[in-house]
Amino acid sequence: MNILFDEEQLRKLIANLRILTGLPANILDPEGRDINLFRGHPPFCRIINDLPEGHERCVACDRCKIQHYSSEKGFQFYRCHAGICEAIMPLYDRKNPLAYLAVGCYLDDSPLEEQWERTRPLLDWWPDGPDALKDAFFQFRQYSNQEIQAYTETLEALSAYIQLKGMILTTEQTDAQKLELYLDEHYMEKLSLASISKQLHIGRTKLCALAKELSGGDTLSYLIAQRRINAAKRLLLQSNMPISAVAEEVGISDYNYFSKVFRSMTGTTPSAFRKELRG
Repeated sequence: MNILFDEEQLRKLIANLRILTGLPANILDPEGRDINLFRGHPPFCRIINDLPEGHERCVACDRCKIQHYSSEKGFQFYRCHAGICEAIMPLYDRKNPLAYLAVGCYLDDSPLEEQWERTRPLLDWWPDGPDALKDAFFQFRQYSNQEIQAYTETLEALSAYIQLKGMILTTEQTDAQKLELYLDEHYMEKLSLASISKQLHIGRTKLCALAKELSGGDTLSYLIAQRRINAAKRLLLQSNMPISAVAEEVGISDYNYFSKVFRSMTGTTPSAFRKELRG
């Protein structure tokens, strides 16, 4: 299933909501990925996202809250990995979520110092220490439970308008698109021609032909390795993980084999790649 977002209309709608309420809203895809409609994040969130580790934590937090959505309907409220109030609600096509409407970031109307003390231990990973983020934290706007309830109930009604206007639509995927999406989401797992064939209900011969089509003449193994090495390059640049841990993270348990594949696809070793681009 392909999901098509009318980004222009959704961006305008979210901007208008921000003007009226001062509270940010956003759209996440079914996997919890931000579709990048919103740019006006509060200072605290901008600072955290400017650091690669902070951005990874925010991305993982979005993915986690999608996976653990358990409300029968409407918004589910929680605090994010950094202790900030947020909420999500699925936007359905019949019974399947097409996307998630996310609300936040804000603080409730309990004393700010109490909220900071709750958040402070969650920021021990920050390079300059949690207190370096305190001023930015205190810039969050506070909302009462009554204000948040009124806002989210309005958004629940607005979800019907989003559906009515066709701002989020689905189209059927081709087999090639199904393969690409599956590899994007599972490249870090143990994969084989047989397992992929079983999961996608596509014959092995056709899978090989699709891989050749997508890669410009290469194999399914090449497509998997390509995704693993691209992910490894990001981790080498954005984290201080040991190279052996990077290899494990992207689905290659043998360090020597990882180095061999990395070199064949980039022309350099993982350590040289990290050293050259990070200085």
